[in-house]
Amino acid sequence: MIALWIAMMNALNLVAAPLMGIAMPGPFELMIIAGILLLLFGTRLPGVMRSMGRGVVEFKRGLSGEDDDPVIHNDETPKAESKG
Repeated sequence: MIALWIAMMNALNLVAAPLMGIAMPGPFELMIIAGILLLLFGTRLPGVMRSMGRGVVEFKRGLSGEDDDPVIHNDETPKAESKG
């Protein structure tokens, strides 16, 4: 997926750069963009990373077949309580 994105960006750069006079940003420009994004979205970043981590853990549990809620096999069915 990433390789496809890189190939598309390289193709776009080869076609668009001579026509528009621009090129892909270099490492320094990418660091500046990352810094600006960090300033803008820095307060939400820990929550996003935490939820991504929980998602990865749940995905791994799903692959391994572990179950969070063990099923209790009981012969009796729960009876409704009557209110008096």
